[in-house]
Amino acid sequence: MSWERPSRRVRELIRRGAEIALDPPAEWLAELDEATLSGPNRQQIAEDPVLAAATKRTNRSNLLGWASANIRAPGERVPADLGEAPLAFARDLIRRGLDESALDAYRSGQGVALRLWMQIAFSLTSDPEELRELVDVSCRSIAAFVDDTVAAISVQMGKEREQLTRGTHAERLETVTLLLDGAPISAARAEQRLGYRLSGPHTAAIVWSDDPESSGDLDRVADLLGSGSALTVLASAATRWIWVPGAPDVVFLRTEVARFPAARVALGSSGQDADGFRRSHLDALTVQRMLARLASPQQLATHDEVELVALLTADAERADRFVKRTLGDLLSADPDVIEAVRAYVASGCNATHAATRTYTHRNTLLRRLARASRLLPVPVEDNLVNVGVALEVHRWRQS
Repeated sequence: MSWERPSRRVRELIRRGAEIALDPPAEWLAELDEATLSGPNRQQIAEDPVLAAATKRTNRSNLLGWASANIRAPGERVPADLGEAPLAFARDLIRRGLDESALDAYRSGQGVALRLWMQIAFSLTSDPEELRELVDVSCRSIAAFVDDTVAAISVQMGKEREQLTRGTHAERLETVTLLLDGAPISAARAEQRLGYRLSGPHTAAIVWSDDPESSGDLDRVADLLGSGSALTVLASAATRWIWVPGAPDVVFLRTEVARFPAARVALGSSGQDADGFRRSHLDALTVQRMLARLASPQQLATHDEVELVALLTADAERADRFVKRTLGDLLSADPDVIEAVRAYVASGCNATHAATRTYTHRNTLLRRLARASRLLPVPVEDNLVNVGVALEVHRWRQS
């Protein structure tokens, strides 16, 4: 396809603008991420921390790729972005059973990127003719770059889909998906395809990472859950879905998982038979989404620990207002003071038990509680339930 080069002056303006775009402000990136993760068609991507992180990496790859190309050859047609980030994103989409419709995120990103580029363009020149040519070339360039990239990624997704349908991974993922969707597949047939017994108790886990290079650590963490008896499904390059018979040792897991700081683990509640297989996974998914929603630093969480917090933080903004309104200045207190209140509430307002729980002298605990009372909008004894709940939310979201 022919491509008309702009004038020398406009090529220089494009080069200067691309240098600015190569180092975009954080608020530009945030707006770009929000646009590409918004909308009903992208809800599944936005709620999955691995796919959401892959989307953000792809946004940066596209933005930096286009800007770098226009520094090297301003005004020339920019080749499609087939770097590691967009290709990994395409593979993950297929492995999650999503199709090419998910690529409409590129179109949403295109609109935001074009508007932000216009801000740069209008800062480069006030000459009407130069500006007209600059805007015309920019619009054509960005549109062509996105069109070419979407077309190339669609081809790669087709190849990935073809490869997956040949292997045992596809059969496992398909069978698990049928079970999770409640489809009428017999237990005997499912067990044959999975090599895993559906009768008896199960606990599901989701092991994932925001780092696409950490697949080795994810596999080692998966082994900690029970390499011999567990069912492991590769949900994406950076996500493992796991089921183990019975219930894992959570204390042991917390200690061992800490050796792999890039890995995160969400554990569902234990359940019985095929229905428990499904329910436990959905519970683990709830835990994973809550940790991502709150940007929680906690590396491992169980559904039993966070069920209430997950319910309360479904609307993260309202939950944040509730915590601030309930805890007030206590939020800025020393961690020891906050922990004293949490232990006091958990001990049914028994100071002796709370002191034992926090390994402190009773008098020390009482001093910390007195300090907390001066910071709380309402004394803890008069607002026990709300303070306890707010502290739990704070525990899981604090950095």
